[in-house]
Amino acid sequence: MRTRIASSSATAAGTGAAEARSHLQRKYDYLQKKNLVASSEQFIDRAASQSSMSGKAYRVRCPGQTEQASASWFGEQLRRLRGSGK
Repeated sequence: MRTRIASSSATAAGTGAAEARSHLQRKYDYLQKKNLVASSEQFIDRAASQSSMSGKAYRVRCPGQTEQASASWFGEQLRRLRGSGK
């Protein structure tokens, strides 16, 4: 899934794509270390949807589309990934 995200044209609202990817990687590593995430859905829910500090929802911008909640975007990417068999 992380490869799919890195290769997309989506950007995080308010930050650059590389910074957002690095931030989410750190959050993923932390949750894995604490055994707090066992599935992609849990990662989306616990780390990729909102700031753990402010509680503010993360947003994603895609070319030609309106800005959307990252939870929706990640969920759709996961459905596509699973549907493609990759």
